[in-house]
Amino acid sequence: MNLWITTERPTLEKLVSRLQLITVNDEEARQLTGQWHLLQAGRAIQKMGPRTVILKKGEHGAMLFHDDELFFAPAFPLASFVDPTGAGDTFAGGFMGSLARDGVVNSANLRRAMFYGTVAASHTVEQFSVDGLRELTIERLDERFAQLVDFTKCEN
Repeated sequence: MNLWITTERPTLEKLVSRLQLITVNDEEARQLTGQWHLLQAGRAIQKMGPRTVILKKGEHGAMLFHDDELFFAPAFPLASFVDPTGAGDTFAGGFMGSLARDGVVNSANLRRAMFYGTVAASHTVEQFSVDGLRELTIERLDERFAQLVDFTKCEN
């Protein structure tokens, strides 16, 4: 999106104003909004129109801005890391697949979708190119999802 921000900003801003949900990485968010602080950048993108903003931060996880809510999904901790190519696209696919499976867009389902996006992307970066996805099953995604939930659980 960086090219479009630079070369077609008015057209891009018009498009963004019509979106319900947008996914951007941290660099794109900063370039689009002029805000260095990612919390401010995410909120600034919401003010452009989208109700929901997903701000991907690579190995540092992703942030979800939905209405007045903020949610953070960490990256899945991996023992090996080979190639980040395609991880953002895989995150988006896992996210949208989870929402489609749930059938309803609400806060709880968006949060769950963030975790599914995270665990899907974790399979991508473990191998080169699409090799990490060739034998991926919903059972493996669900297993890693459960691990991520367990890793992030906090008791009062």
